[in-house]
Amino acid sequence: MIKVEINNISMNYHSQVSETPALKDISFTVQEGHFLSIVGPSGCGKSTLLNIIAGLINPSNGEIAIKNCDDCSSFSKIGYMFQKDQLFDWLTIWDNVLLGLKINHCITDDNLEMVKNLLTRYNLWEFKNHHPRELSGGMRQRVALIRTLALKPEVLLLDEPFSALDYQTRLNISDEVYEIIKKEKKTTIMVTHDISEAISMSDEIIILSNRPAVIIKNINLKFEENFSLPLKRREAPNFRVYFNEIWKEMNRNADSKR
Repeated sequence: MIKVEINNISMNYHSQVSETPALKDISFTVQEGHFLSIVGPSGCGKSTLLNIIAGLINPSNGEIAIKNCDDCSSFSKIGYMFQKDQLFDWLTIWDNVLLGLKINHCITDDNLEMVKNLLTRYNLWEFKNHHPRELSGGMRQRVALIRTLALKPEVLLLDEPFSALDYQTRLNISDEVYEIIKKEKKTTIMVTHDISEAISMSDEIIILSNRPAVIIKNINLKFEENFSLPLKRREAPNFRVYFNEIWKEMNRNADSKR
């Protein structure tokens, strides 16, 4: 079942003297419960596209549809994780996780119980009275994800969610975040510069061209069941095949612009 539908999205930035096209006629769908990643060269408009999907900016043309959502026009069913965890150091982990619910006036006994269950399920309940500075980078990212899940989003948007972490932590947290997302059955769209990260976590990858960005290829990923987790996928025989295919497409596009 299609959960997210992107139809003919274009984006032009205007100044007093010129118009700069960023995105051109972008269309794709995301199946419910799937994990889709968007890759492409720096500055091609990946984060711009994510911001349009989130409803933070309006496209020049096109529309976004979220299926089976009661209040799609307000984009209230979208959860957004940024590059940094955006946790407040003066608040405890418990208060950080509840922040979105408080802002939206959604503090109820049921929601408090849900947050407690999420923290317990993902091994953070014993740290509820700690402050973010007392946690590792990977733990902070889990807290940020749980804060996002507390709002019960239909769709998760991840903008370079591990870029602020060191390489070893990135590898470990990718497994943890992936498992949380899959257990919570969230439809997810991630932007990343890291091709290996995209392959290890995704069901599908979209490759964008240089600006003005168009979709140059859409790749569905298939791995055997024993290569289900991100770290394990990196050992799969077809991992390098996917990597080379994506790398070749991105380089071909870069060469055509020279």
